[in-house]
Amino acid sequence: MVRLQKSAGAWGAPQFNEVLKAELESLGKDELPLQEGLSTGSYVTDHKRQAMIISVNDCGERIRAKAGIFYTGILTGCACADDPTPVNEESEYCELQLDIDKRTGEAVVALAAD
Repeated sequence: MVRLQKSAGAWGAPQFNEVLKAELESLGKDELPLQEGLSTGSYVTDHKRQAMIISVNDCGERIRAKAGIFYTGILTGCACADDPTPVNEESEYCELQLDIDKRTGEAVVALAAD
């Protein structure tokens, strides 16, 4: 489970979206379901990600947010020593739904349903 304590602490403040955006961008690639969101690549890179907050709603004890994530993936080859296929980064995008507990900052993160 991901912890977004800074975002939970900023709930209700004018800078909430910026705090959530920064916190999402600071998470490691394995803390978000980015692998499942790949559309052209087969492996998520470690390169910097960019987040865009699409919507935020108050749901009682939790905050429900939808965020778009821009990131990169690669299409891996056969890993043969003589494989001439270059490893090219592909731009990727997916949308995530976040349910953040207002008290603890614990967040459930999943790919957003279309």
